Amino acid sequence: MMRMIVLVAGAAAAMTTPARAEDMVSLDIYAIPSAPLVASVDRASAELAASGMQTFRMRGQAVHATLYLTRYPASAIPRLKKAVAALAKRRASIPLAVDGIDRTANNWLFLHLARTPALQRLADEATLAGEPLRDRSLAPPAWMSAYPAKLPAFERYGSPNVFMQFDPHLTLLANEANPALGTFASAPDGHRFDAAGSVVGIGIGEVDANGQIVRTVAEYRFKR
Repeated sequence: MMRMIVLVAGAAAAMTTPARAEDMVSLDIYAIPSAPLVASVDRASAELAASGMQTFRMRGQAVHATLYLTRYPASAIPRLKKAVAALAKRRASIPLAVDGIDRTANNWLFLHLARTPALQRLADEATLAGEPLRDRSLAPPAWMSAYPAKLPAFERYGSPNVFMQFDPHLTLLANEANPALGTFASAPDGHRFDAAGSVVGIGIGEVDANGQIVRTVAEYRFKR
């Protein structure tokens, strides 16, 4: 589970600090989940709200599944949009399923997504589409010293969470202090929010230090 906190907090936070005079922006190429997956987030959000916890969804932030998150020069955004649009044009909808709940040691909470070959391929293609345009000056964050196996991926792709390190999820909470989180996460039915749906498109979003979308740059719905 610790790798999940690495995926969201470490990567996003490390990418939100500009490295030089040119404007830099943390951008997430993400999968757009279909209605049944969003409904699963809504059900989990309602249960958490009953115990005084407010999910990102309840704060109005979009439900999304990160495919490739890194930092870019702002000037690269038009080219990134073109690359992601081209990827979406040649792709069709693929299955997407929630298959459990993940809680980290730092009290992040996720709905875990099944890592299917089709979803892995989509994430790999998103990485290859976005990587050539990324900020090459991005230094590894300090936490990566504890995860040396991730360093080669970071140095090559600007993200430690690509290819074999890909761990798909939908984020509910970050650094939650409410002690009721333990009761929620340890409930006997750990699959009560399982749901089957699909990826209906891909998008680009500017994200905050928690990896949550603060501005939608573009979304591209699959035609098939």
